[in-house]
Amino acid sequence: MEKNNLKTTKSGFVGIIGLPNVGKSTLLNQLLGTKVSIVSPKPQTTRFNIKGILTRDNFQIIFVDTPGIHEAKDLFNQMMVKEALSVLQDIDIILWVMDVTHRIPEEEKILDLIREANKPTILALNKIDLIKKQELLPIIDYFSKLYDFKAIVPISALKNDGLDRLLDELVKLLPEGPFYYEPERVTDLPLDLLIAEIIREKIFLLTYQEVPYSSAVKVEEIREEPEKNLLYIQATIFIERDSQKGIIIGKGGKMLKKIGTLAREELEFLLGKKIYLDLWVKALKDWRERETHIRRLAIPPITSRF
Repeated sequence: MEKNNLKTTKSGFVGIIGLPNVGKSTLLNQLLGTKVSIVSPKPQTTRFNIKGILTRDNFQIIFVDTPGIHEAKDLFNQMMVKEALSVLQDIDIILWVMDVTHRIPEEEKILDLIREANKPTILALNKIDLIKKQELLPIIDYFSKLYDFKAIVPISALKNDGLDRLLDELVKLLPEGPFYYEPERVTDLPLDLLIAEIIREKIFLLTYQEVPYSSAVKVEEIREEPEKNLLYIQATIFIERDSQKGIIIGKGGKMLKKIGTLAREELEFLLGKKIYLDLWVKALKDWRERETHIRRLAIPPITSRF
């Protein structure tokens, strides 16, 4: 190979951190151009770190979408926050996503974590489509004086506004090195976890109060049926109380059918094949209070992911 044909590649890990419900997962999906991380209007939808891989001709960014960092009182939420914080030492770049429409004092705690991690950091000011331009400038000025960010980029993840500039700033900070994954890969999420997350997203979208937070999904079986040209998936929705079971199933099974239909349609689109989705509902009393149940149903064990 001639020297002129050799190209320099850059690659690295970018941790997307922030408070709950600031748009981290929406941003990741927009950057990738496909769905990897589930999204809902409710906080704490993301429960564990999810990698999304963006590969272009000369660079590869492995984004790590994390659960929202918040003041956690119970074991389940403490484990979610621990999951988010676990990435800070292993990444190359921190991408702090902030909701400019909802400023709260907890932002300062995020800043303390960034200082402690001491990694190159970009601040993405999200949801700028919901405020006036003159409101944005004082926020940029305020944070530029608080910390030496490599860049402060106003964006609207939902409207796909400012993401090209954000990407340019991230690429500038990437270290030189070979790609970690084959170029066509967009996530390292196993198929059973991806399916479970899509089903759980529909529960978050369709149910209210404590029900979505009390639910978890475990895929029990995935089976190819070539003669029928379909993928058979059997999954169990776990909830904490029998009363919640009735809500998930709904009158005459209507709610469960709606959850199943929405999940099946999206999975058929994502996987490009016909799917038979067989959903069951079981009560597992207070599963969020036992680490073994949490690890089995909701937050896979933290292993070396880098």
